[in-house]
Amino acid sequence: MREPAFWRRPSSLLSRLLVPVGALYGAIAARRMAQPGTQAGVPVICIGNYHVGGAGKTPTVLALAGILRTLRETPVVLSRGYGGRLAGPVQVDPQKHTAADVGDEPLMMAKTLPVIVSRERSAGLAPACASGTSVILMDDGFQNPAVAKDVSLIVIDSDRGIGNGQVLPAGPLRAPLSPQLARTDGLVIVGSGTAADDVGVRVSAQGGLVLRAKLKPDESSVAALRGRRIYAFAGIGDPRRFFRSLRACGIEVARERVFADHHPFSQGEVAELQAAAERDGLTLVTTEKDLARLRTTDGLAAFARTVVPFAVTLRFDDESALQAFLTERLARARR
Repeated sequence: MREPAFWRRPSSLLSRLLVPVGALYGAIAARRMAQPGTQAGVPVICIGNYHVGGAGKTPTVLALAGILRTLRETPVVLSRGYGGRLAGPVQVDPQKHTAADVGDEPLMMAKTLPVIVSRERSAGLAPACASGTSVILMDDGFQNPAVAKDVSLIVIDSDRGIGNGQVLPAGPLRAPLSPQLARTDGLVIVGSGTAADDVGVRVSAQGGLVLRAKLKPDESSVAALRGRRIYAFAGIGDPRRFFRSLRACGIEVARERVFADHHPFSQGEVAELQAAAERDGLTLVTTEKDLARLRTTDGLAAFARTVVPFAVTLRFDDESALQAFLTERLARARR
């Protein structure tokens, strides 16, 4: 889905009209969050959002997996597999599965670490533990009570924050902020903006860890695009951030096209992109997540080979603080 513009404005008539519906939705969501979940048998770290839309969860999961490995942990990702047809539980095999099978994010992450997809998250615990994991990284599911969480880390974009602060459909929040804050152990603010600072102050005041992080473009991606005029397209939670990142690297973005998050590209759309790029002498560029869908969609693999991926990794400003936090929380969970 594409977020309506009024979600990002402090106040609007439409938002005010939808507040009663949001209050009802929020009350149900808050009550649901309070329910007990299934114990995994190993520590569970949930990486979630307060709101719908993207903020950088997937890069955060991958960065956390790397840090956990330096701590001699064996992480596995548990994902609902949004956008995939398989209910699971199933371990993602990049050589066998497609994005249509398991979702684009699990397929992308499975290149570097084990990923279990399970529509019912609690059903994925047994195969996750059977793989020899010492800690489960649960991708999303912060508001879902099915699995008991030992640590909840929330990822938030520094430029978007929580929008107008209202609950769906009046705003982007998945539940009222207060009960979400009460279950927050740490906050990862991605970027150098200030829109999430107030939330950071509240998390810090209740004893939670607040970290800054930045998305760092891969040098080889930047080098491959330097000196070219590009046509950038993306179907992710925040495509505009992707376009800004390209320009911040000195890359000339001549054209942009926005698709909805997890958008299933069609033959017609691909033909339009290709024709426009050829006509204007542009290089097609997209995100790794979008390319994962293109590469595994019937009839689009050849097109995918003509598109340059723009890879990014998440870097924490104070990784040592995060390592100390994880070490303490994992020890506490095992006690």
